[in-house]
Amino acid sequence: MQSIIKKIRLELKRNSDEKTRKSGQRFFKQKINLYGVKSAVVVKIAKENFSARGGSAPGGKKQIFEMCEELWKSGYLEESFVACNWSYALRKSFEPKDFKIFKNWIEKYINNWASCDTFCNHTMGEFIEMYPDYLAELKKMAKSKNLWVRRASAVSFIVPAKKGKFLKDIFEISDILLKDSEDMVQKGYGWMLKVASQAHQKQVFDYVMKNKKNMPRTALRYAIEKMPKNLKQKAMVV
Repeated sequence: MQSIIKKIRLELKRNSDEKTRKSGQRFFKQKINLYGVKSAVVVKIAKENFSARGGSAPGGKKQIFEMCEELWKSGYLEESFVACNWSYALRKSFEPKDFKIFKNWIEKYINNWASCDTFCNHTMGEFIEMYPDYLAELKKMAKSKNLWVRRASAVSFIVPAKKGKFLKDIFEISDILLKDSEDMVQKGYGWMLKVASQAHQKQVFDYVMKNKKNMPRTALRYAIEKMPKNLKQKAMVV
């Protein structure tokens, strides 16, 4: 296990670039640990090493999750992306007990929007589609003191929302997060509503109109971004 982790880190260092590192840092308000490797290269490294590890082999999930944990622990953005790629690659073998592992990673290691969205859009989104009984756990996460856990509770719905799923739950999460003071959370649930509006425009518009007096403008603008101009104008009127 350690030899594969070491190999990945060597490959990331070998492909690092100072210009890419500085450019990447500009997307974050807080200081982020970056090697400075382009996203396409990180994905290539993740896939090649997953394949070499025999990631699809029976019984391989436990070890791969353990390696994901090591990658998350490093605090480096690119290593978190490798962990996200690997966990999602195992989606066909997800089990209910995996939720505890996924929630632990979110609570302990996620400290930026890129890691949060990459992990939650795919791994968490897939998990809740497979096991919708765990939607109740996301609603508990929406009440967390940790802003990234709160954002995670919303952005885990992005892919299911594109398919028109879980509208009632999306509104319940939005109710919990409605007056959140953190802009990263506002953007997260606003994004969730925006995606949901593609399949349920009227319902989302009605929700926005009902709540716009209490909804931060950041969240509101995100939520109505894909709506027709006339609806946007109505929503923006105080």
